[in-house]
Amino acid sequence: MAADGTLGGSLDSPDQGAAGIPCADFHLQGNALSFAVPAVHGSWQGTVGSDGASLSGTWTQGTPMPLTFTRDTFVAASKPSPVDGFWLGTLQPRGQSLRIQLTVKSDRAGQESCGLDSLDQGAYGLACANVAWVGGDLSFDVPQVQGHWRGKLSGDGQTLSGTWTQGASLPLTLQRQPMAQLPPPPAKISYDPAITPVDAAAMQAVLSQDFAQALRSGALAPATAAGVAIGVVRNGVPRVFAWGSATADSIFEIGSITKTFTGLVLAQMVAQGKVKLDEPVRELLPRGTVARPQGAEITLLDLVTQHSGLPRLPDNLAPADPDNPYSDYRALNLYQFLAGHGVEKPADAPFLYSNLAVGLLGQALADRAGTSYAKLVSDEVTVPLQLSDTGVSLTAGQQARFIPGHTFDNRPARAWDLDALAGAGALRSTAADLLSFLEANLHPESFAASGPGAMRTLAAALTQSHQLRADAGANKIAFAWFYNPQTKDYWHNGATGGYSSFAFFNLQGDYAGVVLINRTVGPQGSLADLIGQHISQRFAGQPAVSFGD
Repeated sequence: MAADGTLGGSLDSPDQGAAGIPCADFHLQGNALSFAVPAVHGSWQGTVGSDGASLSGTWTQGTPMPLTFTRDTFVAASKPSPVDGFWLGTLQPRGQSLRIQLTVKSDRAGQESCGLDSLDQGAYGLACANVAWVGGDLSFDVPQVQGHWRGKLSGDGQTLSGTWTQGASLPLTLQRQPMAQLPPPPAKISYDPAITPVDAAAMQAVLSQDFAQALRSGALAPATAAGVAIGVVRNGVPRVFAWGSATADSIFEIGSITKTFTGLVLAQMVAQGKVKLDEPVRELLPRGTVARPQGAEITLLDLVTQHSGLPRLPDNLAPADPDNPYSDYRALNLYQFLAGHGVEKPADAPFLYSNLAVGLLGQALADRAGTSYAKLVSDEVTVPLQLSDTGVSLTAGQQARFIPGHTFDNRPARAWDLDALAGAGALRSTAADLLSFLEANLHPESFAASGPGAMRTLAAALTQSHQLRADAGANKIAFAWFYNPQTKDYWHNGATGGYSSFAFFNLQGDYAGVVLINRTVGPQGSLADLIGQHISQRFAGQPAVSFGD
């Protein structure tokens, strides 16, 4: 509360690495409270608990959903411990320089807790676990990134000297700081006025005007080394174009858009009678991989709808090369994780976005088919749809068109290779191929049920893959595709270490679009997402996210 009595505040989403998102339009009347979060087009409305310890209400960001806040009951120690405070150091993996910030605090009972920020990666509020402070030694885990630090406090209490382990071990020395470095404020989002709904043939000209400043001196300027390939289609009229260092036939890593291909593989195998949606994933794995649980089992449907209860990543993911984090995670590692974790589905498992879950789905389907994920997605999807530039690996000719990737701050980034978790993000593709994939989703009826091989089931599989199965935050979810009830768009995005992507299709409007960029997401979010949303808004004749500032 400000001195004049007005309310203010900010919102964090730690699991998405977002912190300090400004809130606005606070209204408190009696015990009724409401506020807006303009940057994400969200709002909250509810009541303050009689004891002032909770806020019970509804979050609206498309679909209303219950959201209760509980007051932090942390009570600081009356006398801080020697390691309490703010610490800053630099981690140097493979020539990079990453500033790491650690915040340590102790409670009234003397229990230490901490949080870690990777300032240069825009990751804030990573929770620590297993914090131990004994006899001058401090150690803690950071489960979200499978990291661990162990070290000692100097005699003067100003330095923590130790080692960070995240696959490889690296020295990480932290110096005491008088205050924490706060995350940058979120990018201000404004909107260009609505115009008449745009046809695909006119989209390049419209976007060239909308993005003029960004192309000249902003996020898409030549100095950024950005390469953008875009595909759009409306009413059967497709267009593909590119800006910057990309060409129309450049090949990109598409990251998690791969999950929608894995979802279609599942739908194909269901239509062919090879698997069932309610089939436990355990039954597709090699015999003896994991014991049958006492309770309900994780099914194939649970995996594709992100309601399996599995964590985002397995806890035995320990990459030898953090710049290529999935390359040495083999099927054996996945089976070892499952043997220890089990495949029991938690009661009322909520939506939890998990690369592990869809990666497991891809591996399990490949196990059932007796082949690799790369061969399976080729047999069931890319060959039937004639997507000749889409696959896990590239030919020599395709490699020549594989555009180099970059970090969010425009440093070169190496390509990612996925093995056991390939179904979560291994595919590479072009804007033209992905546009053909989206056109197939727009018009499943164009595939005859009498076609050869996997073509025969495509119409049924595509239609089934669009069926909304569960809630997914503000969205619904089908077979990996998210569905926005406000825009009526099915969508998915993706990111790897050097690339980002966004794809959507709208059955009602008969339009679709894909955006591929050779730069990963940064602290301000995904540029591919914003461009994709802008295209969708131009198709719909709505005010569009502005790139003028």
